[in-house]
Amino acid sequence: MASWYDHPQYFDMVFRDETAAEVHFFEQAFSRFGEGHICRLLEPGCGSGRLVAEMAARGYELTGVDLSQPMLDYLDRRLRRRGLRARLRCEDMTEMQFDESFDAAFCTFNTFRHLIDEQAALRHLRNVASLLRPGGLYILGLHLIPLDADPECTERWTAKHGGTTVHVTLKVIDFDRRKRREMLRVSVKAEKRSGKIERIRSEFPLRIYTPAQAKQLLGKVSDLYEIAGIYDFDYDIDEEREFDNDLTDALFVLKRR
Repeated sequence: MASWYDHPQYFDMVFRDETAAEVHFFEQAFSRFGEGHICRLLEPGCGSGRLVAEMAARGYELTGVDLSQPMLDYLDRRLRRRGLRARLRCEDMTEMQFDESFDAAFCTFNTFRHLIDEQAALRHLRNVASLLRPGGLYILGLHLIPLDADPECTERWTAKHGGTTVHVTLKVIDFDRRKRREMLRVSVKAEKRSGKIERIRSEFPLRIYTPAQAKQLLGKVSDLYEIAGIYDFDYDIDEEREFDNDLTDALFVLKRR
């Protein structure tokens, strides 16, 4: 069965409804927490590039990094179709190297949790810090797992675009709090206007973070970042959150020291 990451068009359909709220929040965060002119932006784990394309359309200079070449090829076609430009790199988000520094970076919707051990997570945070100028921002979004989380979680949703309907089921098939790892299965059923049906299934691990574990991790890079603001996936710049056990959909605005 085909892989989720080899079909960027379906991946993109699932998340595109979040794009407007996310980029609006980015610009508000730049205004509230940023220093100086913010133009050069980096997205580690950019996937199909919905955020890269939208921020490029708003006049920013974008660099997108991802390990999936099919995702980057899809993004390249999208940019060309819209008359936009961005620099794209197929490489590890813990070992990115560029000659110039960035004004801000962003990584949302659990991409960070694909780094499945603490060493990789710390390498990534330090890598991004090395690429940001002093005062630069890193907007990092991930789901945190409460202590009473249901390990049998299943989510379902449907997305439609251009005559294609995509049904997605996301199921936790293994949950190990001690090892801090959950295994997810994503099943996709794509129905085309022609009547053709395509099925895709992918399984992949994500690292588990409780609020306390996320706080501990960020504490280990406190020499590099200060936490400028804490929000959730409502993307409301006027509704800051506390770093407590009620924080589950976490959106951190980190500022490079």
